[in-house]
Amino acid sequence: MSIVLETKLPNLYLRGKVRDTYNLGDQLLIVATDRISAFDVVLPCGIPDKGMVLNRLSAFWFEKTAPLVPNHMINVVDDIGLLDKYHPPGGGYQYPSYLVGRSMIVAKAQRIPVECVVRGYLSGSAWVEYHQSGSVFGIQLPQGMEESQKLPQPIFTPTTKAESGHDQPLSPEEMNHLVGEIIAEELREKSLAIYSYAQGYALSRDIIIADTKMEFGLADGKVILIDELLTPDSSRFWDASQYVIGRPQSSFDKQPVRDWLTQSGWNKEPPAPMLPPEITEQTTQRYREGYRRLTGRALGEC
Repeated sequence: MSIVLETKLPNLYLRGKVRDTYNLGDQLLIVATDRISAFDVVLPCGIPDKGMVLNRLSAFWFEKTAPLVPNHMINVVDDIGLLDKYHPPGGGYQYPSYLVGRSMIVAKAQRIPVECVVRGYLSGSAWVEYHQSGSVFGIQLPQGMEESQKLPQPIFTPTTKAESGHDQPLSPEEMNHLVGEIIAEELREKSLAIYSYAQGYALSRDIIIADTKMEFGLADGKVILIDELLTPDSSRFWDASQYVIGRPQSSFDKQPVRDWLTQSGWNKEPPAPMLPPEITEQTTQRYREGYRRLTGRALGEC
């Protein structure tokens, strides 16, 4: 297993915590690296195969949900020859082989500056808020609920899309002011529709999607899904066979990393410490197993 932390291609458009985006003219190339972040800090080490899982799982969900909401995906780079027509100025450039499987050609879109979060279960910051106030993002919930309990119905809890630091909650009025009432309602409806479909599908694969976040953009005046979709980085995937109300759940994500960092005594300020090999391996296996359960095939299988 190789680890891809840095990508150095021509025409860098945007570098995020995990993904690097390059300008291909009318399209973009998004590369999912093996970088991992925790508590808003990028770690100095990577998780083998993480980028592959994120890229291929996003592609899987983009294909499945396309009838519900269009998205920006054009092609997953399964063959480096797909990039032959995208030569940078001067020509003669050979794209590196590590792009295969971990990159995607997408349509350009105008990003809508909202994180569209849907919650189906009481977990994470939602559980903390409910425990203190009986509500989540101002939405009053029934009394006496427990950690990890299923909500009476999924709730839409959008936040700002922060360039750095933490995203901030958006009230319905703030969201209407930010993007307009029509777009705000469309984002809410599309987010809930995607979650409802994905949650039903995932349950048939013994996975609970506790919550997820999505991003949307505008292309030709229409709202489309962009960035990633329903991955272990953007969602809480719980093992349905081990689900027990009243406690944290076993999940297919970077929880071993968060747990180890918390126990290490790290102050959650850069730089982050290097992970032990056993934590790296545990996390890789969780990402791979989540992918296998959801798609029905092991990573690398067609």
